Amino acid sequence: MDAVTKELTQLGRKARTAKTPQKAVLETFNNAHPGTDYVVRLSAPEFTTVCPMTGQPDFAVIVIDYAPAERLVESKSFKLFLGSFRNHGTFHEDCTVYIHDRLKEAMSPKFIRVTGIWNARGGIAIDVVVQSGVLPPSCTLLPLGGTDYRGGRQ
Repeated sequence: MDAVTKELTQLGRKARTAKTPQKAVLETFNNAHPGTDYVVRLSAPEFTTVCPMTGQPDFAVIVIDYAPAERLVESKSFKLFLGSFRNHGTFHEDCTVYIHDRLKEAMSPKFIRVTGIWNARGGIAIDVVVQSGVLPPSCTLLPLGGTDYRGGRQ
């Protein structure tokens, strides 16, 4: 095992999805290029949670763009974190902000933007964007319109 995988407890091992987002473990690893400014995009096109009032399923595309500093989020732990929302009751706004806050706390990135593109419910679609930090001037965010998150490339 190399130094990166030694510090990770979920990657390459059997890991269970936490019962709640609060219990989910977000693992990070050292940025191999801390002196280079760049943007990482994580997209989860099949995110699910439930309405806290009705228990009915809610579906969203979650898009995370971040400029790492010293740490990056490990993708398996991120997937397990998102999976912990499957039976968790939360409003769209609270859910999107919570994902942002947990990632920000775990990585301390230079910049982070979390976008929740929620499917319509009752005829109204709710899209939520929360961001913090400063995007390095040499970085460019990929446009959200560059990909059809409802099923393919535009």
